[in-house]
Amino acid sequence: MIGAALAGVERFLLPNACVACAAPVERRTPDALVCGVCRTRLQVVRGGCSRCHQPTPPVGPCRFCADWPEALVSVSSAVWLGDEVREMVHHLKYEGYTRLARLMAEMIAETIPIPKAALLVPVPLGRRREATRGYNQAGVIADALAAAWSLRSQPELLRRVRETASQTGLDPERRTSNVKGAFAGRAPSGTQDETGLVILVDDVLTTGATMATAAAALSEAGWKRVGGITFARAPTYDKRALARRAPPWAPTDEHSFTFFSRPV
Repeated sequence: MIGAALAGVERFLLPNACVACAAPVERRTPDALVCGVCRTRLQVVRGGCSRCHQPTPPVGPCRFCADWPEALVSVSSAVWLGDEVREMVHHLKYEGYTRLARLMAEMIAETIPIPKAALLVPVPLGRRREATRGYNQAGVIADALAAAWSLRSQPELLRRVRETASQTGLDPERRTSNVKGAFAGRAPSGTQDETGLVILVDDVLTTGATMATAAAALSEAGWKRVGGITFARAPTYDKRALARRAPPWAPTDEHSFTFFSRPV
């Protein structure tokens, strides 16, 4: 009882700050990591291609997932990588805010239907990078999502066999080359159904190169169907390049998305 009272005093004197905008969070949710205002700004990924859920082009079939391995049957993301989401991902990856993984898992569970009879497999980090960071951000998201969905997270089914440079700042062709041959999958055991669905879990989907390469490794190991789930999704490379050249008053595509409304 005394501890609860002291915690209340501490929250009053040192209110928790939103990781996205640094403003104090609402008093009704003193332990929240993201304030209600930033929550309403998160743009949910909706519709698009039935396989990759990327916005479809005005003419012709989707080109985003055209070169994916056949085994990669579907990839979904919860939210678009806007400013608030970028801050959340940064704090999870580089600032040690692993509690954000539970929030991200909750948002994924709110927006993506629960898969049936699936195994969750986090996209592995290189050994040096994970040793420096102390954890794999995809792993903590997968663990939190497994708890939310009552599924199993099995990181041992995929390992990184080659260290790679950071994908940040690379164009699509260099991203694909950077991760080529970087993963190896483990074959299904006698207790695992190779015809079932294995779902790769990662923090951000950008060009899909990492997801496609990891799925190919699992397919080569004997898994027939691979899916993918990420917390965030970056706009396509051409749209990011266009946005960098656009003036600040240029219109956006926000009318095509829906938003989270409840505080966290």
